[in-house]
Amino acid sequence: MPQMIFVNLPVADLRRSVEFYEAIGFSLDPRFSNDQAASMVLSDTICVMLLTHEFWATFTDRRRVDPAQEAQVLLCISREDRAAVDAITEAAVSAGGMADPCPAQDHGFMYGRSFADPDGHIWEPMWMSAEAVENGPAEVSNAG
Repeated sequence: MPQMIFVNLPVADLRRSVEFYEAIGFSLDPRFSNDQAASMVLSDTICVMLLTHEFWATFTDRRRVDPAQEAQVLLCISREDRAAVDAITEAAVSAGGMADPCPAQDHGFMYGRSFADPDGHIWEPMWMSAEAVENGPAEVSNAG
């Protein structure tokens, strides 16, 4: 089995969050979903577990921060090109999210934007040129 990542996010309204993530291209895996949690699949190796606040509290004694006011993580996901970065960001806005809570970045070889889901969790879709992936961004930016 390939190594996978499961990102656990506390959400205020599970149904609203499922609808949001479906609207931006995730799919619901009903095998691991119920009235307390929803498994949202982005790829074969990336899943987001949306957890009600009550269910989230069963996993940790640490204080849950308000992602609309505080940021603990920025969730960066690669996209196949610049247009796909813009498309997922626009889909997020249409589904009730907020565009660009972080500044957009365009370095030529790398392009990124951001969006916040309805709870305020920040996602950063980004594209990087194949040359930058192969050689590292410093090599590409120094060549120009």
